[in-house]
Amino acid sequence: MSEIPLVSVVVIGRNEGSRLEQCLRSVAAIRNPGGAVEVLYVDSQSTDGSPLRAMALGAKVLRVEPARPCAAVGRNAGWKAARAPYVLFLDGDTVLHPDFVRRALCAFHDPTVAVVWGHRRERHPETSLYQRALDLDWIYPPGPSEFCGGDALLRRDVLERTGGFDEGLIAGEEPELCRRIRATGATILHVDLPMTLHDLGIDRGAQWWRRAFRAGHAYEEVSDRFRGTEIPLWERESRHHWRHGSLIAALLASVPIALACRAPAVALAAFAGFAALVLRSAWRARWKSRSIATLALYGLHSQLQHLPIVCGQLAYRIDRRRGRRRRLIEYKGLRQ
Repeated sequence: MSEIPLVSVVVIGRNEGSRLEQCLRSVAAIRNPGGAVEVLYVDSQSTDGSPLRAMALGAKVLRVEPARPCAAVGRNAGWKAARAPYVLFLDGDTVLHPDFVRRALCAFHDPTVAVVWGHRRERHPETSLYQRALDLDWIYPPGPSEFCGGDALLRRDVLERTGGFDEGLIAGEEPELCRRIRATGATILHVDLPMTLHDLGIDRGAQWWRRAFRAGHAYEEVSDRFRGTEIPLWERESRHHWRHGSLIAALLASVPIALACRAPAVALAAFAGFAALVLRSAWRARWKSRSIATLALYGLHSQLQHLPIVCGQLAYRIDRRRGRRRRLIEYKGLRQ
């Protein structure tokens, strides 16, 4: 019988192409993990030959064909087939830092730590203004946190006790799982270590909009599920997006309306109000970047994203009233 691995790396993907190959090669380049590493690739109905690419690079390939595709299905299939006591989840469009596994495993010397995650950054922030701004979205301060992202190292026994990811969610499955993990008294730890480089592949406004729309859908669905419970999740954030999104829409709509009504002072006041919000977001994020231009761009993104987020929240409410469940919301497929 083969050696029991120390770490199982579960990579999920759907039509990631060459990005998947880069991801699997980075996993093969892990330095001194302290034990054997097994690699599993879970494919969600790819049409670009991704399973064959993964097999050629030595990964064990699993295929899932759910009626309602989502990341949670792939991750659950992966960890349930894994054999190691620690499971590292990666998205197929990421590149793993070679030293993350070795250094992150040290955090598990504390028996209360259930999840360890590090820094994810964009691999090519220079390719578009969207990616330049969204790169800062990945930056969080180190220390105990309420949630982790899609790239994270978990104890397998924690996954077994909690049942893993909720396959009813098309987005927001990681924070939802972390909520259940925290309810057991365990810790989600964000360590000050480089973990992954990511490739959002966003170079068009439609992609940026759809990604934020998906986030809004997740905020509303998850907050609705836990509203009124002892440990609510995203309830405050959901209310904030409703209020702030309405404010942004009102300010931006006021400018052309005021100009049409020949009220330039009102238009200027509305524009100044929006600009003040952008500058406030940029100022608050100043610890994330030294570039004034990048911070200004991030401030603009932080404010404008409330519009598609609110649209996503509204779409969830409409779907719920009609008894309908939305399928996977993809943004990479919009590339041309």
